[in-house]
Amino acid sequence: MSGSARLLVVDDEPSLQDIVATSMRFLGYQVAVAGTGREAVRIATDSHPDLIILDVMLPDFDGLEVMKRVRAAGVDSGVVFLSARDTPADKIAGLTAGGDDYVTKPFGLEELAARVAAVLRRVKPDPADDGTLRVADLELDPETYQVTRAGVPIELAPTEYKLLRHLMVNANVVLSRQQLLDAVWGTDFYGDDSVVATYISYLRRKVDATGEPLIHTHRGFGYVLRGPRT
Repeated sequence: MSGSARLLVVDDEPSLQDIVATSMRFLGYQVAVAGTGREAVRIATDSHPDLIILDVMLPDFDGLEVMKRVRAAGVDSGVVFLSARDTPADKIAGLTAGGDDYVTKPFGLEELAARVAAVLRRVKPDPADDGTLRVADLELDPETYQVTRAGVPIELAPTEYKLLRHLMVNANVVLSRQQLLDAVWGTDFYGDDSVVATYISYLRRKVDATGEPLIHTHRGFGYVLRGPRT
């Protein structure tokens, strides 16, 4: 899909704009760039990119205003916000304005690439994609709820399934305990976040029992599901 997806990278920091644009081009995306809100609105309304990587703080007006203007012009691109603002209120403002994801600075390019790919799967689905999630030899079919590794079925409890699905949707992205807690158990869950570690342990016994480990711990940060490094 990457070869046919068109991105617009909007950031007023030339070095960051160049790093992000270069990394996205390396992954096969077609990339345009903008350094101001007005330039971003003009390019987006002219070209209708599939996805906009949009800095919240711009020299003329902010990313939320950019999004408001491009939506008013009929542009339905996916939007991944970039911001140094990392409070829950800031994230909620971006997402409720219609953004698809919100990435806080500083960020890793691998994480940003994974989030861009995840948003593109939602906003620009591949007609040849059967919906099955795949990481290495692990497969999860959201239609049948069947999970297999190397073709061997894996029986999961409902919470284990939800946790694995979220890890697979965000493959290669390190997710904190709180992020997993909110996504799987819900924001109104008032239990201890140690439940996440408990269920990660359950998953490892089933998913990693017959092959190279796919679920990894990043101490002090969280957990990530990724394929074997080559």
